[in-house]
Amino acid sequence: MSGNPVSKPRTKPAEERRDELMVSAERLFLEKGLEQTTVEEITTGAGVAKGTFYLHFSSKADVLQALRVRFVQGVLDGIVAAVERRRQEDWRGKLAAWSRACATGYLDAAGLHHLAFVATPPATREGLSRNILIDHLSELLAAGAGGNAWSVDDPGFTAVFLFNALHGVVNQPTGETPADRAELLHKIEAHVLRLLGLPFSEAISAYSPTSF
Repeated sequence: MSGNPVSKPRTKPAEERRDELMVSAERLFLEKGLEQTTVEEITTGAGVAKGTFYLHFSSKADVLQALRVRFVQGVLDGIVAAVERRRQEDWRGKLAAWSRACATGYLDAAGLHHLAFVATPPATREGLSRNILIDHLSELLAAGAGGNAWSVDDPGFTAVFLFNALHGVVNQPTGETPADRAELLHKIEAHVLRLLGLPFSEAISAYSPTSF
């Protein structure tokens, strides 16, 4: 009795195909711009048939919205990882880590952020007052206030205020050298702490190896 080899799936999982389309679209959008990029170019870059695009997205604008969602989730993942490396009771360190990780996430993907939120802004500005980054910061501020690390009457309002201050700073033209970036992150971290009444000189920098 001859044995038949186990057949391998000929198609990739839908989520993997979707991700490949997004990677291709992001590269092309950054190189050529949204309007100049065609769906056919996206599918060619992803190595799939043109019809596959419409199994996952309704339009290029739909892809761009998916890239926005993935960008914000990626920044949040970096923030969560940085904050969780701090000791449970180190509220000051957690806040410093939050500010530095958030700014780093934006700086690391500055091109995509500009494309998705500045050059082609979302239909509403709700994301500046309500998003998963603000929610996470609001929860951190509330928890720190509960631990007597700082005094915050309205964590939600304060989170929106701090997020938009940080967002505005990282969107400004800055130098491109490592020293320029380090100085910017240092200033952001210091200002966030001071706005909560925490002298920066008393905090261990989130960038310090001793903080892990």
